[in-house]
Amino acid sequence: MKFVVLALFVVGAYGCGVPARTPVVTRVVGGEDVRPHSWPWQISLQYNREGEWRHTCGGTLISHQWVLTAAHCISQGREYRVALGKHNLIETEEGAVFISPATIIVHENWNSLLIRNDIALIKLESPVTFSDSILAACLPADGFILPHNEPCYVTGWGRVYTGGPIADILQQALLPVVDFATCSRSDWWGFQVKDTMVCAGGDGVVSGCNGDSGGPLNCQGSDGAWEVHGIVSFGSGLSCNLAKKPTVFTQVSSYIDWISSKMVAY
Repeated sequence: MKFVVLALFVVGAYGCGVPARTPVVTRVVGGEDVRPHSWPWQISLQYNREGEWRHTCGGTLISHQWVLTAAHCISQGREYRVALGKHNLIETEEGAVFISPATIIVHENWNSLLIRNDIALIKLESPVTFSDSILAACLPADGFILPHNEPCYVTGWGRVYTGGPIADILQQALLPVVDFATCSRSDWWGFQVKDTMVCAGGDGVVSGCNGDSGGPLNCQGSDGAWEVHGIVSFGSGLSCNLAKKPTVFTQVSSYIDWISSKMVAY
């Protein structure tokens, strides 16, 4: 199978998960351009290829100095940087910041064959200052399970259609949650999906795609703040938007203790 390379509170004016510009929630495949900086925790993970920085994955800023992404986004020997406050990847934008990683922590039980524990943390070389375009997302409660059909949004600069180009402008798409009982059926993802994952989409129209990997599944909490409930992990290698093959995310609520322990240790 091919990868589809698709509550921290701060003191001051900026609380987690509350962007200054409200997302328009009326490409990601079948997605739409986002309102600039309405998902200010979205980052672009970039690698250096012969002196040129290239987008490879998404990620989520979860504090002043930590980014959440997918384990499969990290390759040994690559030089990475994190781009924050970006909207259009090919334009120079005021307020955008580029920071090198101080530490990259891939889950010790990451299994690339079975796609298990697909989660990694990046500690930035220096803390970032929150602004209208750079803000941390909230984390869900430990063990929280999203209900079936919960309206969540995938965001990223991934391919706008299977085999197509990556997006220049950040895309968003509504992906309703598919509960584990449905997603683990034999005609859906079957045994490949585990209860430490969350599925969303699967309508055959809208999905995550290559380049979205590591990015967030954004779901709004009861208090109105946006939480990152998923990390784009995998999808069908046949087509990004295959019916009954929803985008599969690492379920963040299953890894709250792991995230907390690493942030304290490093």
